[in-house]
Parts: sequence; C-alpha cells; structure tokens
Amino acid sequence: MNYRELVTKYKNLCSKNNIPKETAMFYMVELTQENKNNLYMNFENEVPTDFLEKYERGMERILKHEPVQHVLGFSWFYGYKFIVNKDVLIPRYETEELVSNILMSMDDRFDNKDLVICDIGTGSGAIAITLKKEEKDLTVYASDISEDAIKVAKENAKLNNVDINFMVGDMLEPLKDIKLDILICNPPYIPSDEVLEESVKEYEPHVALFGGEDGLKYYKHIFKNCKSYLKEKSFMAFEIGWNQKEALSKELIKTLPEATFEFIKDINGKDRMLFVYFN
Repeated sequence: MNYRELVTKYKNLCSKNNIPKETAMFYMVELTQENKNNLYMNFENEVPTDFLEKYERGMERILKHEPVQHVLGFSWFYGYKFIVNKDVLIPRYETEELVSNILMSMDDRFDNKDLVICDIGTGSGAIAITLKKEEKDLTVYASDISEDAIKVAKENAKLNNVDINFMVGDMLEPLKDIKLDILICNPPYIPSDEVLEESVKEYEPHVALFGGEDGLKYYKHIFKNCKSYLKEKSFMAFEIGWNQKEALSKELIKTLPEATFEFIKDINGKDRMLFVYFN
C-alpha cells in the first residue's frame, strides 16, 4: 500500500464516522514530520510496515472520536508546540485570536512591556507561555485549580524555554498581594445543560468546560473581585461564548460601572472576546 492509498482509505472512514476527512492527512503529516508538499512528492511510495502499523493504530483511536491531538500527545498554538492530554483543554484557534488582541492592546495602552500579567485557569499554559514568548519582558503568572493541569503547563513552559510563575488555586485566590497590569481568563463558559460533541464530552476535562447554569459563573466572580488585584491603569481580557455579549454587558454595567469595555469579533464575525479597561 502506498501513502496515497492509505490516506484515502482513512479519509473515507473519517467521513463515515462524522470526523473531518482532513484529519487523516493532518495526522499523517504530523506523524511523518514532513511538510505536506514533501509528503505529496512521495505519495506513490510504498508505506514502511512500522509506519503503517503506527498510523493505523492512531487512526483507529481517532475513528472512535479521540482527539487527534491526544493521539499525537501535542497540539500547535500560535506556532508553538504544547503537550496536551486528558487533564487540559486542547488550545483552540479562537484563543490565538485572543492572544493577538491582547498583544495589540498591550501596544496601544503601555509604553513599555515590563508588565505583570496573570492567566487565570491556564490549563496547558498556552496563553501565558505564548505571551511570554512574544514579549520577553513580561512577568507572567498563571494559575489553575487543577494540580494535574499545572503539571502539564510546567512541562510546556520547559518545552518552550520560558519562565512562568505557576500557582495552584481557585480563580483569583492564589494571587494574594500581586497587583496586575493585565488579567487574562478563558474560563469555563458553556452552560451546564449544553450538549457537547462526543470528542469534547468524552476526552476533555469538564471542570474546564462548564460555567454554571448560564455559563457566566466565573465572569461574575472575577468582575466582583478583580479590583483588589489590578493596578489603577490595567485591563482584563476574556474569551467568551458567542451568545453571551448582552448578559455580560449588563453584568459589567452593574458590577464595574467605572470601567470601559469592548467586545471583539472573531474571524467568523462572532463576538468571542471581551476587553475591560480601567483608567
């Protein structure tokens, strides 16, 4: 069997199992560690037995709706490699957009980058680590309630050769006396009764997904308590659910009337980011 025949076989099986057929090619590219063009040039070559066995073992897991990132053991985010497993959410593309907008707001609001920031609910550490990679002068804190998630995040900081101050604890509690220029949170924001895709429901940590009955539990907590942890001139950045703009606006006006805020649309035109500014 050659590479073309192998990937065609699994593209068809993916389609039959309601999995994007591109997954078969993505997994092959990552497994061969070749770029796609090089792989196409060798598409008619016979597949070595050891690679065939490894590829088919992985694809059988994927056909059972296990995320391809879990099968590989890693995911890409903002061009950087991150270890992922069942203890952390797989970084999403929308969150890359959040990082880009944080970097732009940083440029707009601060003359220097000697800033103190914290990523609340860091999971794999993708946001915190990426920001430190992009802006070397930042002092970065990152917290999570899950010790297992923090273990993964520490591995990712080592993998990407950055120093991050990791803390275990619930929401703002680990910060204690730290004062921040920027507070970042991509909290669990899915309402508790929402139906999830099988690959998400079965393989990703529910503690990182569900945000109470209306999905707003963690936003409300931060809005209520954030002022103790923020410098006079500061901002907060959140990822939000596409349909939460109105409810979050009301909550902000009620809880933080002195703040200004804006919602930012993602590449698909949906309101997926919230920035809250002080002074």
